Amino acid sequence: MKLSVPDLIVFIVLTLGSVLFGASFFRKNKTSSLFTSGGGKLPGWVVGFSLFAAFLSSISFLGLPGKAYMSNWNAFVFSLSIPIAAILSVRFFVPLYRGLGSISAYHYLEVRFGVWASIYASICYILTKVMHMGAILLLLALPLNALFGWNLKIIIIVTGITVTIYSMLGGIQAVIWTDAIQGMILMIGAVAGAIILTFSMPGGPHQIFEIAAANDKFSLGSFGSSLKDSTFWVVLMYGLFMNLQNFGIDQNNVQRYMTTSSDKEAKSSALFGYFLYIPLSLILFYIGTALFAYYTAQPDLLPAELKVPGAGDKIFPYFIATALPDGVKGLLIASIFAAGMSNISANINGTATIILSDYYRRFFNKQATEKSSMKVLYSSSMILGALGVTIALSLIGVESVLDAWWMLASIFSGGMLGLFLLGYLSKTARNIDAIIGVIVGVLIIIWMSLSPIYFTKGNLLAFRSPFHEDLTVVIGTLAITLTGFILAKLFASKIKSIK
Repeated sequence: MKLSVPDLIVFIVLTLGSVLFGASFFRKNKTSSLFTSGGGKLPGWVVGFSLFAAFLSSISFLGLPGKAYMSNWNAFVFSLSIPIAAILSVRFFVPLYRGLGSISAYHYLEVRFGVWASIYASICYILTKVMHMGAILLLLALPLNALFGWNLKIIIIVTGITVTIYSMLGGIQAVIWTDAIQGMILMIGAVAGAIILTFSMPGGPHQIFEIAAANDKFSLGSFGSSLKDSTFWVVLMYGLFMNLQNFGIDQNNVQRYMTTSSDKEAKSSALFGYFLYIPLSLILFYIGTALFAYYTAQPDLLPAELKVPGAGDKIFPYFIATALPDGVKGLLIASIFAAGMSNISANINGTATIILSDYYRRFFNKQATEKSSMKVLYSSSMILGALGVTIALSLIGVESVLDAWWMLASIFSGGMLGLFLLGYLSKTARNIDAIIGVIVGVLIIIWMSLSPIYFTKGNLLAFRSPFHEDLTVVIGTLAITLTGFILAKLFASKIKSIK
């Protein structure tokens, strides 16, 4: 399928325009402080939009409608956990990071437990984000290749190069301002798609709710106490821990807390950005439910290959390609690109910042000049962009690698959050307590992650995790925190009794 001229114009103007706008910040980006924190002078509303856009990936933009189409609104409970996580982050984490005055999210772990802790967390972050860039680039290119016949490798290479260029030239100012613009494009695209879909129903808008209600599509899941199923409470716990991780220890977000002029503005921008995700995710879930009603009422419009189980993620792209009017189609495609680009640019800038602050200035050149620091930031950005493209190209056609990576990402993230919570909540936890806690927690996370793959038959079933996979990060994080906390209490008591 080919894009019409209006679609092509809309897509090029929105996508290329944001890239050129980001690159224009090069002249304002002459020091490492400006590159990594914008000099602490960025407007709060822009930072808020940036946090929102960076939180929503192209995977979510296509995946959330797919989830609602295939099942119900159980996954929306993840969004319902955001207010709790956002308020806790703003109350405790934002002032902590701004008080430390370091651009690195992992400097606190070095202060609390020593260099090993910050190295462990930063390596986990770097590995996660580099692979995430590759996954985003590939998953961004797949629907465009399938819908419009564009060459998969060219999409990946061109997207990777353009995002790397404006991220490298413009630094955090370019990332945040372009994220803000891309966030607006995301919202406009989602709202436009929802409105057109609503009024495209053959029986009128009310038909969506009639069909959805008849098929229990608005259900938030069971409110039972089972920990084996994806109940309301399981998803809520998963969302709370994942969002605490996203808002509290992810370098991409922590770095943005440092770009505003005051603690008050940092807090308000964080709340604005995180709460903005809730209505947007609501719209995306509504789109998925409306798509179910649309194709249930008109089954002949859906090809046979999209009627099979597991094809839900492809329904929204198919609707965009076949049912939207010219111009709006280009807007939705630009929205998908915007979601992907905001993620990639944030990962490039955040990872380059960690390389400079946690490694170059820490181990290689403690008296680094601005000139040498900027060289590190520029070269790191280029290398990271190239790695992201290389990984995306290597993953073409190998979906199992993507699945394996998300499993490894949960292993890394669980260890990071648990270690941070231990340091923050326990004032007496020692290095050895933290190390043992991390070992115990990561082993539990590995066991729970591998259970569905290896412990599936015969006697091995006895070793299978009895918990739902969404609880992996929850239980792993709690294991690290509680193990370290208990050890600290036990040994503190012994030391006190000896005295």
